Amino acid sequence: MNAGLRDIEVDGLRIAYWMEGEGPPVVFLHGFFGDHRVWRSQFELADRYRVVAWDAPGCGSSSVPPSSWSLAEYAECLAGFIDALGLESPHVVGNSFGGSLALKVYDHSPAKLRSLVLADTYAGWSGSFPPEIVEQRLNWSLPDLDLPVDQVVTKWLPGFVTQAAAEPIVTEMASIISDFNREGMRVMIQALAEADLRDVLPRVAVPVLLVWGGQDVRSPLEVAKAMRSQISTSRLVVLRGAGHLSHVEAPARFNEELRRFFARAGL
Repeated sequence: MNAGLRDIEVDGLRIAYWMEGEGPPVVFLHGFFGDHRVWRSQFELADRYRVVAWDAPGCGSSSVPPSSWSLAEYAECLAGFIDALGLESPHVVGNSFGGSLALKVYDHSPAKLRSLVLADTYAGWSGSFPPEIVEQRLNWSLPDLDLPVDQVVTKWLPGFVTQAAAEPIVTEMASIISDFNREGMRVMIQALAEADLRDVLPRVAVPVLLVWGGQDVRSPLEVAKAMRSQISTSRLVVLRGAGHLSHVEAPARFNEELRRFFARAGL
């Protein structure tokens, strides 16, 4: 299949996505201030898999969703997207917001997914942090959406990658963050803040790989360990030296873990 950026309508929204390769489908879900481009290093898996990386509603070239959307509506949209593309039993790989979304779509349609890879994510903010921390995060995040773009980049980039990140990574991530949609991000932040997926974790029955950057300051390792203790089918891998976007900062190790996980599970 020829690689390229495409779009499809799902429940009245235009959803943009990158797709290439043949084989078992792997769907990649990004987090805040991102789009399909943050998975560029994972496109190499197209040598064996059908790689699909969407622009979540309100991000990249996708339509902005209604302001009332919760994580449940994002999950319904994702389930519709998977069906519309005819992706049978995909592996789903999600980072940050995308990992919480992967858990929610599993809750929505458990028979639809083959496996989950949850990278530097949460059981929703309300499922991983006490209420006062969730409030602090909202108070810290939402006002940023009214700042000039360059100030948003300056404030958010250090939370995504470490100080040791290579200059090309920093430059590309700054460019991607600069393209964010203010209203789209507002809906996404609020949805993640309200989400509490703790009740979903013990019910996950598909193979799960937890991948965490050892220096993740946005979703600390304590969050990963809590999820590991609640998901009986999970295994945790820590990528030393990487930050919140471990797939961007340590792509070779991240991709190796993906391939090993899929092979070990016979997937």
